[in-house]
Amino acid sequence: MVQERPVRVERKLSAILAADVAGYSRLMHNDEEATHAKLTALLTEAVQPAISEHGGHIVKNTGDGFLAEFASAVEAVRAAMQFQTRIHELTIDAAEDRRIAFRVGINIGDVIVEPHDIFGDGVNIAARLEGISEPGGIYISSSAYDQVQGKVGVEFGDLGEQNLKNIARPVRVYRMRPSDAATSKQSQLLLPDRPPTASFFPFRPWPALGGRRARMALVIALLLVMTSGVAYWYVHQGEPQPFNHRLSIVVLPFTNLSSASEQEYFAEGITDDLSADLSRIEDSFVIAPSTARAYKNVDPKRVGRELGVRYILDGSLRRTDSLVRINARLIDARTGAEIWSERVDGDWSKSMQLQDIITGRLARRLDLELTNQESRDAEVMRPNNPDAVDLTMRGWAVLNQPYSREQLSQSRALFERALQIDPGFPKALVGLAETLAMEVNYRYAPADRLRRAENAVGQVLSKFPSDAMAHFVKGEILRAGGRNVEAAVGEYEAAIAINPSLAPAHGALGAAKIRVGRSAEAFAPLQMAIQLSPRDPLLSTWYFYIGHAHSHLGHHEEAIDWCRRSIAVQPLWIAYADLAAAHALTGHEREAHAAVAELRRLRPNYTVTEWLQDGKGWSDNAVFLAEFQRIAEGLRKAGLPEVRD
Repeated sequence: MVQERPVRVERKLSAILAADVAGYSRLMHNDEEATHAKLTALLTEAVQPAISEHGGHIVKNTGDGFLAEFASAVEAVRAAMQFQTRIHELTIDAAEDRRIAFRVGINIGDVIVEPHDIFGDGVNIAARLEGISEPGGIYISSSAYDQVQGKVGVEFGDLGEQNLKNIARPVRVYRMRPSDAATSKQSQLLLPDRPPTASFFPFRPWPALGGRRARMALVIALLLVMTSGVAYWYVHQGEPQPFNHRLSIVVLPFTNLSSASEQEYFAEGITDDLSADLSRIEDSFVIAPSTARAYKNVDPKRVGRELGVRYILDGSLRRTDSLVRINARLIDARTGAEIWSERVDGDWSKSMQLQDIITGRLARRLDLELTNQESRDAEVMRPNNPDAVDLTMRGWAVLNQPYSREQLSQSRALFERALQIDPGFPKALVGLAETLAMEVNYRYAPADRLRRAENAVGQVLSKFPSDAMAHFVKGEILRAGGRNVEAAVGEYEAAIAINPSLAPAHGALGAAKIRVGRSAEAFAPLQMAIQLSPRDPLLSTWYFYIGHAHSHLGHHEEAIDWCRRSIAVQPLWIAYADLAAAHALTGHEREAHAAVAELRRLRPNYTVTEWLQDGKGWSDNAVFLAEFQRIAEGLRKAGLPEVRD
């Protein structure tokens, strides 16, 4: 008997792109026919041309999505960037709750090929990446990242190893940074329908002067740093009293790469507003815009030498059709080396709102970058004999990282060491108060630590009542205490009134709205925080609170979506709690049990009883507690024990 040869299975190495529509079920429920028509149009006008142009083909459609195959990961990423950008352009005027946005996952893998489909782990990983992607976003695996790095003109954020559903081994995941993908969720939210906000600037810029008078103005500008709030200048008996400013910077005029005169004014406005916003950074030293204009197209080392600044920020503006693109870079004036860069895209038709968002976003990012840079320098220059400013910089650098028990403990220790050297140093007092409040808020420490936090921030506000960061931290203390959350809302609003670009205050305001029983009002400030700082260390927290607001409103599918995004950025124990409850309440029993397991890994022996106790500690609002009880029911269904064994 002749033995039959086994049928040969065709396999090949491919770049796989999986995509679907975020919130498709909700969109279809709201307007079935319109959603179907819009999706069909987007596939025809945006998706199919981009995939064909880059040598790919759609393997199959999946109702609300599709699976595409490419010979090259570079071409797959380029195609995704192209159709995401085009979809963003086609849907920018749509109402947010009816806007179609695709999520994309890309992987390279060995696949089994059939006439009308492909199979294998390579396909499954791409699909799982798409599942955790943000609307408008592009997530890629490490295998794809290795192929595209440096070849597609964008940067990627490293999300670390992720445990993907039904995938045996963790997969390292990279996210296209929102500033480089015009259609990410953050970029979709870039231009809110709100009136432009005037920049808060405590001193008027000096007028342009020539010759000897210009040099006099420069001396005055160097003495009178444009600061407010947490920069900690004050006037005593008519004389300005500076603390030790380490963050000295000049914002050079942004270059208009287009010929239209109105864009020249826009570029000048960006320069002026950035100078104002950067003046709010703690211990900042910002040269007046009128002086900075004299140094356009000058060697960075010369600028640093003549103005006495450590950092230079410059950039360019280019407009093409309805899109305006801002490129900014931070330069070390000592070496002339570029140490950071950022790109922001937006809709030119909303230029006033765009200017507010761009300046706020860049100011927040620069705050983080400058603090981290100065912290690193302090450790190198004075590792064994740091002063109060060095230790405070290090404390803020740690505090600006995603929250954890160990991270907060480390930042608290650094602030305490700084205050041992200088007990009245405002920036250290504010940092200590914020750390203590977060330790209580996340249940890492007992509530009695709030008394010390209140005392620390009270010392600062008594001297500097217009300190935006101190008002924000006072709000954090009140929110952590749980008994006066309405007052916390007022403190956050006061901080935002002083500094509209303070992204953490917007995020905290959204969280507080949930605790006062107004979850529907939480989305706008949380989205504003994301717009202002789309790569913020607090991003996972803001994503969670959007999910938490959905949980409180009974929007379980949306809660699952946002909690998964939060966890993809940084696993938070509380995000797993909401995720478990939402899965259980939508009948996803296996996913609910898995989320409970992760919750109890991060919070060993955690129970429903402790969840309810935490809720009472966070707020005594009746609406909040009733909604919180509903989440507790979900946790019971998910298998979380009622009490400890």
